[in-house]
Amino acid sequence: MNEFSSTLLAYREQAMRQSEPYFAIVDQISECNTQRLLHVFRESQVSDYHFRSTSGYGYGDAGRDKLDEVWAKLCGAEKALVRSHFVSGTHALASVLFGILRPGDELLAVTGAPYDTMQTVIGSASPSVGSLTEYGIHYNEINLLNDQVDYEAIKHALTGRTKLVLIQRSRGYSMRHPLQIAEIAELCAFIKQIKSDCICFVDNCYGEFVDTKEPTAVGADIMAGSLIKNPGGGIAPAGGYVAGRADLVELAACRLTAPGIGSHVGATLSDNRLFFQGLFLAPHIVAQSIKGAIFAAALFSLLGYKTTPAFDEKRSDIIQAIQLDSPEKMIAFCRGLQTCSPVDAFVRPEPSAMPGYSDAVIMAGGTFIQGSSIELSADGPLRPPYSIYLQGGLTFEHAVLGVMGAASAILDKKQ
Repeated sequence: MNEFSSTLLAYREQAMRQSEPYFAIVDQISECNTQRLLHVFRESQVSDYHFRSTSGYGYGDAGRDKLDEVWAKLCGAEKALVRSHFVSGTHALASVLFGILRPGDELLAVTGAPYDTMQTVIGSASPSVGSLTEYGIHYNEINLLNDQVDYEAIKHALTGRTKLVLIQRSRGYSMRHPLQIAEIAELCAFIKQIKSDCICFVDNCYGEFVDTKEPTAVGADIMAGSLIKNPGGGIAPAGGYVAGRADLVELAACRLTAPGIGSHVGATLSDNRLFFQGLFLAPHIVAQSIKGAIFAAALFSLLGYKTTPAFDEKRSDIIQAIQLDSPEKMIAFCRGLQTCSPVDAFVRPEPSAMPGYSDAVIMAGGTFIQGSSIELSADGPLRPPYSIYLQGGLTFEHAVLGVMGAASAILDKKQ
């Protein structure tokens, strides 16, 4: 701690005192999820036999099939598709959309504009090659009203051609609150009451194991996410998942592979043990990440910045948004965080263009797995209100040191 100023260390102690009662709540959720996970592993009779490698087409990959079974049970779903072949969470989400929707169908986003990369998949922000809109799929969007779901607008927007409703659980690159599990349950029930055959699809990225239930256990028809976020436990080297109604998951599988092949092929090579072990660790790792986010909210609030969620608010994702009000402070934050990374600590983050993003993005992430956002990282597009989005942390101790490094860099810049 000698590398930090006495002023910042005093703020650290105050932030720790404020955060302590909320750490206990996070630990309780972690224990509950670990107990739930152990029950499913035991019930599913997971064995080291399921960790063996497969090659080629992957026919008879018992580990792959067992992992699908375990994840489906954990999610309260009929079926799951857990694959290293998904290159990102966006890829898993896109497989669901392209697998289910057909020309003439309508996709309705009910939590405002989706995450930047999803806007490219949809073709909503600007024309993009191979997007949903290019395939003749209609798109409509309902903005939040005072940071809440606008039920009245949704009621009027649902039409006969609305086949699928997209619900983004996490905040994305915005200062809005993520949806709580209870809110997702209420929203799905509302949509079904108006149009019973409408498919409720949840982008569950950053939300797994933050609560004691997942969206498919409370009314969502299908959901998708990334394995280098929460459910991979910081060990899964790549991949994503889809879970939900069996027929819908299989449609996504047919998009991932090919019609007629679906979920029945795909060798997992030597990754099965990493997926199972990462899943086992996930509740604890997610808890470490959330405790780091709570500390960051408390510290930066004391430093005079707007944070969402506040340190004492209930959480539904691992992301901590901090409004820094200038691009220079965003860059300083990322550079300070990077110096406290175990990998590439010597790298100096610079804003740059990235595929799928409309603005230059600044990123910090000295991660063992490239792009892993369950490991301590931060990023954000350089656009007003110049907010940085902090996420991850395999250990609480590292999260604290990284946040202190980011705060120190901003304070040094102000002097």
